[in-house]
Amino acid sequence: MTKLLIATDAWSPQINGVVRSLENIAAHAAAFDMEVRFLTPSDFWTMPLPGYGEIRLALTNRRKIAASIADFAPDFVHIATEGPIGLAARRACLNENRPFTTSYHTRFPEYVAARAPVPMRLTYAVLRRFHNAAAGTMVSSPSLEDVLTGHGFRNLMRWSRGVDETIFHPRAENVLGALPRPIFLFVGRLAVEKNIETFLRLDLPGTKVVVGNGPLQARLATTYPNAHFLGALCGEKLAQVYSSADVFVFPSLTDTFGIVLLEALASGLPIAAFPVTGPLDVIGDSGTGILAHDLQQAALGALNISRDRCRKHAAKFTWTESARQFFDNIRTAQLDQSSTIPEFARLAKLA
Repeated sequence: MTKLLIATDAWSPQINGVVRSLENIAAHAAAFDMEVRFLTPSDFWTMPLPGYGEIRLALTNRRKIAASIADFAPDFVHIATEGPIGLAARRACLNENRPFTTSYHTRFPEYVAARAPVPMRLTYAVLRRFHNAAAGTMVSSPSLEDVLTGHGFRNLMRWSRGVDETIFHPRAENVLGALPRPIFLFVGRLAVEKNIETFLRLDLPGTKVVVGNGPLQARLATTYPNAHFLGALCGEKLAQVYSSADVFVFPSLTDTFGIVLLEALASGLPIAAFPVTGPLDVIGDSGTGILAHDLQQAALGALNISRDRCRKHAAKFTWTESARQFFDNIRTAQLDQSSTIPEFARLAKLA
């Protein structure tokens, strides 16, 4: 069986799209003749990320990572994130002339710009250097590929996402039954980059429900007392909330995909969102959501969308197909670059 090492700074107990994607890839690995091992913060001493206590940063270096790689002796290496583990794994691979792939999960330039006066062109330059040393960089959607191509990223490969329809599906029970209708739902991290206050400020009938935690949680709960904050949920409890709501509102302007969009659709929930990367790729012209610059009108318009139509559209996105794309990319990119080691050695000197 072929061995794949995945280096990632995002891992359990974090609840986000990166972790969910990697967990589902691992669950399907055997079907694609892959044995997957992860290098995660759980393998090292860690410290909390300032402002995000739930995110732990690994205290590691290239030598430790190189030793872990040598111990597993993988056929392929994939670097999922640009944090301490990802940086050390990249350096170790370059030093050993070992091809690797990466994936672009998070629009850090936009996230950083939302918090500090840092020019996006500077952050994009740093990320471009990180990813362009790879044999291939996986992106989740056509619109994200276009954005990164415009910023000079090379060797981009498509890797879509999926949804588990055995968990996320319409249900007879209504766990939000006592709340006034219609119910508008948000699921995600309560942080500035999710643009959640745009949702909470909307003048909508019925009830707003928020699922998730994060650095803004306490302030948002105080500022918007009429919204119902349920905290972080997963699995069956999360699926019940999706199915019990009427519209899923996705106010983010910076997500690269939005797995929560697929979870909502699979639960029969129509989408209201801005026409940006993520919603444009998942919803498109499927008629399963309203994408508009006026999010209030989008939310109200989505009330008229067929829940059955949403469910049928979500069925097009499976984790099996996602895994097939991922493992095909791994093999194609790294085997191709194995035949061009001199060029890879040149990149090592520049990195």
